[in-house]
Amino acid sequence: MTQTPSNTSPRNPASKTRKGGPRRPQGSRTPPSRPAPDPTRDLAFDIVCGVVEHRRMLETTLDRAGAMDARDRASAHRLAATTLRHLGSMTELLQPLLRREPPEPVRCALLMGVAQLLHLETPPHAAVGTIVDLLRRRGLAPFAGLANAVLRRVAREGQDLLDGLDEDRLDVPPWLWSAWGKRARAISRGLHREAPLDLTLRPGAVAPEGGEMLPTGSVRYPAGTRITALEGFEDGAFWAQDVAATMPVKLMGDVSGKTVVDLCAAPGGKTAQLATAGAQVVAVEREEARAKRLEENIVRLKLSAKTVVADAATWRPDAPVDMVLLDAPCSATGTLRRHPDVLWIKRPRDVTALAEGQDTLIDAAHDMLKPGGVLLYAVCSLQDEEGPERIKAAIARGGWKFDSFSEAELADMAVARTWDGMFRTHPGLWSELGGMDGFFAARLIKV
Repeated sequence: MTQTPSNTSPRNPASKTRKGGPRRPQGSRTPPSRPAPDPTRDLAFDIVCGVVEHRRMLETTLDRAGAMDARDRASAHRLAATTLRHLGSMTELLQPLLRREPPEPVRCALLMGVAQLLHLETPPHAAVGTIVDLLRRRGLAPFAGLANAVLRRVAREGQDLLDGLDEDRLDVPPWLWSAWGKRARAISRGLHREAPLDLTLRPGAVAPEGGEMLPTGSVRYPAGTRITALEGFEDGAFWAQDVAATMPVKLMGDVSGKTVVDLCAAPGGKTAQLATAGAQVVAVEREEARAKRLEENIVRLKLSAKTVVADAATWRPDAPVDMVLLDAPCSATGTLRRHPDVLWIKRPRDVTALAEGQDTLIDAAHDMLKPGGVLLYAVCSLQDEEGPERIKAAIARGGWKFDSFSEAELADMAVARTWDGMFRTHPGLWSELGGMDGFFAARLIKV
């Protein structure tokens, strides 16, 4: 049976006096000492509450956290992300342990405790104690007893409590599970895994030690690897880019000597790919801060690209260009391994609004191209509305011819070629190698 919240310990008559000390007034208590600061749990708590209560993106809370130790920040990110990856199943697990629904911040703290116990292998005394202290620091001391009782039970019976729960399904909102169809279970299992670090090497660069070469040429490192600590980072020998994200540029074919506009270009991974392949790149980014980050990355990599701060929907080049790469703003459901907050923030209406914007950008790309010019459209989304349906809509509006990807073009990632010659990945693919992000890409020719 679940214990109720309590701030008092059982009365001990012998504690009314202390030998050799003054008599304490009856009924008085020594006030509890204030728990020591815990930057990791405090930031993780702010992140989880921000997502659950306010639909605030994980990165937004991280950015607002200000200066703090890099290890504390990384640990907080990992704890929050793990909690969000397993949010649905852990919520279901807690239900029979609670006599009544606690306030949302308390539930968030309990979920963090369960995540530490069941998914991060935190020792029980630490997992329980840190959450009890967290509640006391955050003015939620009346619920410390509840947390202590519930989390101790989870520590004893956690795996038994999970038995019978369909974790794959519970950890995905119903609207997404339905939208993903037959892929849903594989996607869910993929997003439960922390994403590794994939590097794209500059031509001629040597991969840092400890990586695994993937069939496409990307080099993969274990989850949690800090890119800035790898030998060659400061020299611009490589950049971070999920293996699936490298494919759109490769599917553009030979870009050497051609003028290529990279729309919505930040943070610059695809811009760097195009530049190293010999393209004359014009990178367009609407937000100044993101454009600055793009420029910094290009400088570190010792590459050349022209950066334009402008809205891709209205900006036009001085003259028609050979190719356009459009990695369009999207729901980002393909990046759930890295951004599990997306699961609980996005709604179906968001996808509808984003699809309208994607159509606008496709039409803008048409204006930028020479006749016969190539548009490579891509999104890091798993939603049909943002992928194949946008290609069908563009063809229906006129001015485009669909150009399917051949088997030879996708020989290194054959699993990603759809029956009709489009490119599509999801987090459940290449599970034996550590998975990949979800991406969609298709090629259109201006007619």
